[in-house]
Amino acid sequence: MPSTLETPLDVAVGSATAKALDKAFGLKTVGDLVAHYPRRYADRGELTPILDLPIGETVTIVAEVLSTGIRRMRNRQGAMLEVTIGDGLGRMSLTFFGKGPGQLEWRQNELRVGRRGVFSGKVAEYRDSLQFSHPEYQMFDDETEARQHADTSVTVPIPIYPATASMASMKIADLVGRVLNDLGPIPDPLPERLRVAEGLLDARTALENVHRPPTRNDIDPAVRTLRMHEALTLQTALLQQRAAVRDLRATPRPAQPGGLLERFDANLPFTLTLDQQDVGASIQQDLVAQWPMNRLVQGEVGSGKTLVALRAMLQVAESGGQAALIAPTEVLAGQHLRSITKMLGPELAPLLMPTLLTGQMSAPLRRKAALRVASGQALIVVGTHALLSEKTTFADLGLVVVDEQHRFGVEQRETLRAKGSSPHALVLTATPIPRTVAMTVFGDLDTSVIRTMPAGRAGIQTFVAPLAEHPGWWQRVWERSAEEIAQGRQVFAVCAAIDTTKDSAEADAGSTLFEAAKGPRWGVVQLEEALSTHPALSKVRRAVLHGKMPSDEKDAIMQAFARGDIDLLIATTVIEVGVDVPNASTMVILDADRFGVSQLHQLRGRVGRGGVPGLCLLVTEAEEGTVARERVDAVAATLDGFALAEVDLELRGEGDVLGSTQSGVKSSLRLLRVVKDSGLIGRAREIAEEILSEDPALEKHPGLRDTIARRVTEEDRAALSKN
Repeated sequence: MPSTLETPLDVAVGSATAKALDKAFGLKTVGDLVAHYPRRYADRGELTPILDLPIGETVTIVAEVLSTGIRRMRNRQGAMLEVTIGDGLGRMSLTFFGKGPGQLEWRQNELRVGRRGVFSGKVAEYRDSLQFSHPEYQMFDDETEARQHADTSVTVPIPIYPATASMASMKIADLVGRVLNDLGPIPDPLPERLRVAEGLLDARTALENVHRPPTRNDIDPAVRTLRMHEALTLQTALLQQRAAVRDLRATPRPAQPGGLLERFDANLPFTLTLDQQDVGASIQQDLVAQWPMNRLVQGEVGSGKTLVALRAMLQVAESGGQAALIAPTEVLAGQHLRSITKMLGPELAPLLMPTLLTGQMSAPLRRKAALRVASGQALIVVGTHALLSEKTTFADLGLVVVDEQHRFGVEQRETLRAKGSSPHALVLTATPIPRTVAMTVFGDLDTSVIRTMPAGRAGIQTFVAPLAEHPGWWQRVWERSAEEIAQGRQVFAVCAAIDTTKDSAEADAGSTLFEAAKGPRWGVVQLEEALSTHPALSKVRRAVLHGKMPSDEKDAIMQAFARGDIDLLIATTVIEVGVDVPNASTMVILDADRFGVSQLHQLRGRVGRGGVPGLCLLVTEAEEGTVARERVDAVAATLDGFALAEVDLELRGEGDVLGSTQSGVKSSLRLLRVVKDSGLIGRAREIAEEILSEDPALEKHPGLRDTIARRVTEEDRAALSKN
């Protein structure tokens, strides 16, 4: 009986092999295995005789195993398998390394004396003899197969799979071939009409040609087809998620004439920017709809996202509804509470009773806060993960605001939403998201962007201090910081580590200051020690702040800095988001090449927030021409976070940009690349909209329905819905 894509691997390939595939790659079904695509293809090329092999080039030969032997390494731990192969005219060796002899015995058994096979690798020379180190190989079962391979291997590419020590690429190729041979009909996600119109292959041909391509020319059409399958599956799932939210019923929360929102707006000492007005109008409409709002607000650092969120909270509060703002850190939660209370002013704050609820609060304070929340007295609640506790209950949770959503996992967001009856959801992010990523990751949300900055911002100048070329600039960085402090302003100094003596190799005070280091050069501990003897900074009011300090101590330091009681704050990235100190003028980032583009942009946004001009100094030892230096230079070149997001995506690749919490998305992106395939993703979105408009339940599209059921699990849907 033919297998299907849902057939468990223990049925298809045996329990022992299935366990190995599950352990190595998390593969459980035939569908999982055939979606474990080759990462590249090796050209077999002409079968060059061993005597004529060119040093340094990757070649393929047919040869026979002449001898094998395992021995322990002399000068380091581990063992080595040495294999001698020959083609009748010349000989060469193959070497394989393992932690011990036991790890190599299975390979020695596979490479038995007398067996012939195809060997492909890069030719090296060792002790006057030719050598392959860890080559790819495929052994023949008999002489007939050996002759056939000799005839066809010139044109047939070798698929190279993601592999492990226990599950080699050739073994995976063999297993994929076996399950493809046994596989019955494969459902096609695309209807025949659309498939032909898009110039794509049928699903069976695409799978065959990506795993067993007859020629190089057969690979690209197969990959393009499978990329469209991935894009269509993901976009359809996202649109289904949006539709599912709209099937829920939410309590409409209209603003009232003369109500809280109107009173708040009347007291604002400034005019909202056009972007704030537009986004606010969209949110106002969302909150009176029959279904829950599900909106993402992207905004540059300091663009006023918190103000937009507060106006939404006020609108919800007019009908007695509560709003919960969940922040990623205790420092940020405390900052949000103070900022919101200040914006509300003495007239409105007592009516809404903004309340902080965090895990680090003392038991009596926490009980008091929880009672306010449960009774409905607190209409605005700000907190961290403590809001997710079973003990935290709400009287009428009408709005969930998630700040910096990428900091939270799947279950956390859903837990908070479950505390209300289909509450509205507003997601804020100060990390600008490239259009292609937004379409791929946040496709189920309505998206708004705040680009314009509030009036009165003095702006920020950014400079790179390249110590590799100009070691003397180190001194100038601190002189410049001292000049700012002398003018009554405040300075941030951010390090990539808390203590480099623990986090990486210890900096040697007696060595050249900027010699190459394994880890970050500066931790907050080392910087505080160095500045304590600095002629211009030893007497200024300094403080240290990092994530391992007690919560109340962190909060006290931030409040002191906000009051102006501290001149120079030496910190880790705990101050990355949400910290608002208008008098802070200067941001010094040490080991700037250790940070990502978005992170540098976030940190820079902590200064220049008031009428004081901002200065950001990116201190780096990275040399010109390196990717690390490219990141730093890119940040210095522009203040446009959206342009930087595109640069970040190009430099790092979407795997890092999407982040590990986007589990549903990452598991769905096997061949799809959100930058390179942006056009294809956009087309997939259009096709998905067309299909769902005519067939919401996908009853007429069983192939697409089955593919989504197989590829997008309930866990994946939860990951998608949290965004």
